[in-house]
Amino acid sequence: VQLQASGGGLAQAGGSLRLSCTTSGRAFSTYGLGWFRQAPGKEREFVAAIGWSGSSTSYTDSVKGRFTISRLNAKNTVYLQMNGLKPEDTAVYFCAADKNYYYGKGMMTPGPYDYWGQGTQVTVSS
Repeated sequence: VQLQASGGGLAQAGGSLRLSCTTSGRAFSTYGLGWFRQAPGKEREFVAAIGWSGSSTSYTDSVKGRFTISRLNAKNTVYLQMNGLKPEDTAVYFCAADKNYYYGKGMMTPGPYDYWGQGTQVTVSS
């Protein structure tokens, strides 16, 4: 299973970007999906996750109210809409998929995820 992330780039503080991640996996609709980010010199951190139906979502506190994760199973795609961007959002963003997802499963750490995309750079200028 390959994940391909796109949509990163340069934005000004207060601006918006939308990240997309597509996969070739046939069982995409059963995967739990997540976005993580890693800034230079820092550990990879959880950003957002979504269950297979799209009704269950979770976010790290620093992005709540600004970022929205969603998925379109018909297109094997997960999105991360990022509004109100801040310079501290600057990082490489990675999408990830958990093939063994079930409702209520913890998804806020990298461990459960089986597949990872290559990352897309997001840079926010002040």
